[in-house]
Amino acid sequence: MSCKPHRIPVAALPAAMMVLIGGAFFLNTAAASLAEIPTAMTRTITVLPGSFAYREAGEFYRDNYAVDGPKSERRMRRSLEIMKYQVSAADYDRCVGEGACLPRDTRGEPQANIPVTGVSFDDAMAYADWLSRKTGEIWRLPSDEELAFAAGERYPDDALGIPADSRNPALRWLADYERETARKASRDPRPQPFGSFGESESGLADFGGNVWEWTSTCLSRVNLDKAGKQIGTDVSCGIYIAAGKHRSPLSSFIREPKNGGCSVGTPPDNVGFRLVRENRWYSPLLFAIRRMWM
Repeated sequence: MSCKPHRIPVAALPAAMMVLIGGAFFLNTAAASLAEIPTAMTRTITVLPGSFAYREAGEFYRDNYAVDGPKSERRMRRSLEIMKYQVSAADYDRCVGEGACLPRDTRGEPQANIPVTGVSFDDAMAYADWLSRKTGEIWRLPSDEELAFAAGERYPDDALGIPADSRNPALRWLADYERETARKASRDPRPQPFGSFGESESGLADFGGNVWEWTSTCLSRVNLDKAGKQIGTDVSCGIYIAAGKHRSPLSSFIREPKNGGCSVGTPPDNVGFRLVRENRWYSPLLFAIRRMWM
């Protein structure tokens, strides 16, 4: 008796197997592109799971009076892998050179040790998609909470400290005026070389310098009742939180915050970004699926 291999029609393969085959193809293709990516371009730190104090982003109103956002103990239950430095001007211009990103607004030669500025939220998203395709990994903007976790003690607490039960709006206006008066533009607002502003306890470099960073967190307005219980939330995903020395809500298309676009308060000197690399076991499959349907 001769044994002949039994051939299974491709159409009969389970969907999961097709995903694996497609994933292997795209990962092999990405591996070729990865050889073109300098190591420094994807240098990350890993922040281990842990607890931290976090004040929620957004605008909060209690019984129609503005109040500080609630602060609570949060716990990250899995590691966070995030770029040690912000994306550089030279790295961003690689994306521009391949036609996947729009040219930045800032002038000058692209430098590998200077953060990119003059880029919008939309530009940052385009770069994240391009880098994902180049590496076969999933890169994305961090949420405000994730950035706060990585920045640790360097992350700002924007609370004014006015009692939540205060019904005198003048107290908050005065406190806000004093805070904004104290916030002055940097003496030298030009982006500085990597490492100029030190590191957080987790090793995150230059957070809180003169480059604010885009996050994926949409601006929200939260209404609380007299007891402080949330009764309604309006979310605006055309405006996102940029974080640095303080939080600044910016429209997604804004590239130069000093020229407008900051909803309230002192505008950032510059705005740039850094990315998170997804490290879940199924991330390569998610990437492959996304590429198959693009």
